[in-house]
Formats: sequence, structure tokens, C-alpha cells
Amino acid sequence: MKAAVFMGAGDIRVTEVPKPVPGPGDVLVKVAACGICGTDVHIFSGEEGAAKTVPPTILGHEFAGVIEAAGGDVTDFQVGDRVCVDPNDMCGACVPCKSGQGHYCTGMVGYGTTADGGFARYCRVPARQVCRLAESVPFEVGCLAEPVSCCLHGIDMCIIRPGAEVLVIGGGAIGQIMVQLARLSGAAAVVLSEPVEKKRALALSLGASHVIDPAAADPAAQLARLGLSPDVVIECAGRKETMCDAIRLAANRATVMLFGLGRPDDEIPVKPFQLFRKIGRASCRERV
Repeated sequence: MKAAVFMGAGDIRVTEVPKPVPGPGDVLVKVAACGICGTDVHIFSGEEGAAKTVPPTILGHEFAGVIEAAGGDVTDFQVGDRVCVDPNDMCGACVPCKSGQGHYCTGMVGYGTTADGGFARYCRVPARQVCRLAESVPFEVGCLAEPVSCCLHGIDMCIIRPGAEVLVIGGGAIGQIMVQLARLSGAAAVVLSEPVEKKRALALSLGASHVIDPAAADPAAQLARLGLSPDVVIECAGRKETMCDAIRLAANRATVMLFGLGRPDDEIPVKPFQLFRKIGRASCRERV
């Protein structure tokens, strides 16, 4: 079968590889759609993503398709089922797993990062890692189940209250998902900061209240003209500059979510006095 195999920094090759054979508890998914994540870009650039990827590895962890074969122990799925895939296979035995924090699993297998994934015609995964897709869900939508689930977790951590003002920085796929989830969470105003006009227009069609162009003027001035002071800022660009902006543009007592994945060696300056002004004084007043 054909697969796009990561061979090292800057080197992905479309080549013929053996078709996987499912084990007793596995299913063989015929891939119908697979997304390209920012993590894939980091890996291709030679940087570490969520985990170290050792070549040769077939990338692609956002995928959906049809079960073509199933192992003898698989009882919950059958050939022909339309499914999406959870690429993070947790061991269930380490301390983080047993304490309900499986995303810190010390023995996690990542399909598309540490093990072969969806940039291929077929991918073998344990049956416990797939979920059925309704016939009404296109595969190119179903493959977004993984990024949407990540965004849902991020939104939950932001604790957006009804009436809140939310600023999303970066209008890529993740930023557009966050715009929609923020609105669904009850935010009164959702603003997208994005330099690309096409992405700003898309955000407005998806429910953003306002859009601003950070390349045209200081975002702080644009927010002030709108009469907004964000209670929640969600950074989705993964750039040092926008991470600093996320802190700078946040209102007092705001929540700042650094969702974008930066480079492993990125550092950002943090001014303790700025944090005191935004967080410390309010906290002190409450204690008094």
C-alpha cells in the first residue's frame, strides 16, 4: 500500500509499505480522510511534538475511514463500520492513568506520532481506539473528532461564563473551532485576531462577534474601540509574539489559555509586575 513515511527532518516520502494485518483485538481502518495538524508540521521540521517521533514512521493522527478487517476478539465493531480514531492509546497502568489523568500517560502509544498513523491507505489500531460515525457525518468532518476533542478540553479549562468576552488569537482550524465553542459556551462577545482577511471572514460566518487585524493596528487599541476587555484569551497561533499578546491583552482576573504549540526551545518573557497588576491586586482585595 502507499503511505507518506516520515524519514527525518524535512523528509517525507510517499512509498510502498506492507499492508498492516490486524491482531486479535485490532481493526484495520481503510483511511478515507486525514487531517494535517500543526504537530505534523513540527515533526516534519525536525522538532519534537507531543512525543518524540522516531523515523521511519507514518504520520497522521486525525483520521477517519471504514473498517476493512477485524481481529477475532473484536465484538463491538464489524467490517463496513464507519469510524473515527482516537490516536492516543493510553496504557491504563501507570500512575497518571490510574489517577484519571491519562493524557500524562507514561506508556502512551500515539498513532501518527510514535506509531504508524493515517497518512496511508490503511492503518491498524486497537478496536478500543475507534468510535462509530453516523452516515450523515462526512469523513472529512469525522477526522476532526480528535482536534475538536482537544479544543473541548481547552474550553472546559477556560471556564467561560455566560456574558464573558472572549478573544481568540489565530484563525487557523483550531482558532475557528475555538470561536464556535466559545460562542456555544455562552460568551457575549467573541473576537478573532487574525491577519488573513479570508480567515477573518470565515470566523464571522461561524459566529464571531468581531474580527480584528493585528497587522493593521495594535490589537489593544482595536479592542478598546470595540469597548471590549477580554475575560478569556485563547492563543491558537503558537508564536512567541502572540503568546505575549495573550497575556498583555487579557483583562484583570482573566484566563489565558496558551493552546498553540510552540517550538520546544521557545521562551517568552513574563513580567511579574504585570501579573501582579492583572491578578495579584484583585486577589489581595478579595482576601481582605
